[in-house]
Amino acid sequence: MRHQGVGQVVVITGASGGIGRATAREFAKRGASVALLARGEAGLKAAAEDVENLGGEALPIQVDAADFAALDAAATRVENELGPIDVWVNDAFTSVFAPFMQVHPDEFKRVTEVSYLGYVYGTRVALERMLPRNRGAIVQVGSALAYRGIPLQSAYCGAKHAIQGFNESVRVELLHDKRDVHVTMVQMPAVNTPQFDWVRSRLGRHAQPVPPIYQPELAAKAVVYAADNPRRREYWVGASTVGTLIADKFIPALLERYLARTGYDSQQTAQPRDPNQPENLWDPADEHTDFGAHGDFDAKAKPRSPQLWASHHHGLIAAAGAGLLGLAGVALVRRR
Repeated sequence: MRHQGVGQVVVITGASGGIGRATAREFAKRGASVALLARGEAGLKAAAEDVENLGGEALPIQVDAADFAALDAAATRVENELGPIDVWVNDAFTSVFAPFMQVHPDEFKRVTEVSYLGYVYGTRVALERMLPRNRGAIVQVGSALAYRGIPLQSAYCGAKHAIQGFNESVRVELLHDKRDVHVTMVQMPAVNTPQFDWVRSRLGRHAQPVPPIYQPELAAKAVVYAADNPRRREYWVGASTVGTLIADKFIPALLERYLARTGYDSQQTAQPRDPNQPENLWDPADEHTDFGAHGDFDAKAKPRSPQLWASHHHGLIAAAGAGLLGLAGVALVRRR
């Protein structure tokens, strides 16, 4: 991969809001050229301004991630105007907040096409360009829900589970072929993004992330780190993600009962849902209004995570642990 920073070409799908928007800013801070792929004109325009103001070069492209031909054409345009793609970040998604039997089949199909096949298509168009050069990194923005399904989000959970299996398969193929092109996945916790203001909802109350909630800038730093270190198969962000995945592995039945009891209330605030809130299932919610990276939960969201720091410093922690063990051994010998 080329030098991280100035001259690096990065593509981000779902770049107009939430984690995608925050990730674009993070790459821009180090002078990267960032192609911003999303559907909403206002959101894309504002995201491009963010990138330019932070020292990067922006190329906003209106495209639906569920349209393979359009995504392929966008990738060609990126390489023609910015240069060879170094990093591709798949982040575009949509969803429906509702019990499964209240999600219409066409809605479920649409969520799957955007939130799963959009990643498949993005990965394919990226690999078609990276493999001949034998360099590049693809980052799949995932979720703890890629392992543990929760109520009221069956379509989204299904898509994230599918991405997990797909990513593992592609990763193994690249390892088999001994290619210097890498795919990795970042499993996110609940993040304070605009999705809770624009995802289609049939809930009685306003949707919210399951606490604890983290700020999108924290997620963005994890994505950029993963892009710089893509040989690792996946990253877990936030103590809640770690706890959820460990619980799902060792006490899945108990976790299911817990979610059955708490999963409905924990995903809703006390405020009634606005029946006129925008929806991004079929059309972009940020076509005329920029929602930015943050949602409504700044007062509750955490800007930092000690777990994320630890995840990025395995070697330092291991060395420190070995040092402590060595000191303990010396002290023990002296006592004898």
